[in-house]
Amino acid sequence: MSGHDTVLLVIDAQESFRQRDYWDETLASPYIDRQQALIDGAEAGGIPVVQIFHVDENPPFSEASGFVRTLAPLRIAPNATFRKNRHSALVGSGLDVWLTENGVRRILVSGIRTEQCCETTTRHASDLGYQVDYVGEATLTFPMADATGRTWSAREIRDRTELVLSGRFARITTVEQALAGRGKPLAA
Repeated sequence: MSGHDTVLLVIDAQESFRQRDYWDETLASPYIDRQQALIDGAEAGGIPVVQIFHVDENPPFSEASGFVRTLAPLRIAPNATFRKNRHSALVGSGLDVWLTENGVRRILVSGIRTEQCCETTTRHASDLGYQVDYVGEATLTFPMADATGRTWSAREIRDRTELVLSGRFARITTVEQALAGRGKPLAA
């Protein structure tokens, strides 16, 4: 690694999700655009890119399924790749050791799903002492119904995630702010 103290995590941006019945290309398309801009900007700025894949025994997340591969049409040449089987990318993947060995202090979080693995990794990284920039526009989720039957839109879920993370666990940033190291400061 180039001695950079910042890394970009691209969490679970994998074909496995395209196999799910909730997949919606109209939601995925703007995400893919922003995710690619973040990857390209990180590479251009010398920020290492770390790709995380979720794997478990259930297709389409099993290695045997053939879907544990980069979500098309994303182009990524990661500096490191890790596989996880928990919501946090920092549990059981070896990522935590790699970050420590490489002197990382700041993490840019992006990927799929907004309120699951991206949010969980953000909270975990913050609790471990990392400065975290949550790049909400470079995360993807899908509508979900709650216990009362109300359907929450992907936008509402992202807004809720950003609300609960902002100032407590992360700075909420755009792609451009994350790449420039700017964003709303964390609360004391």
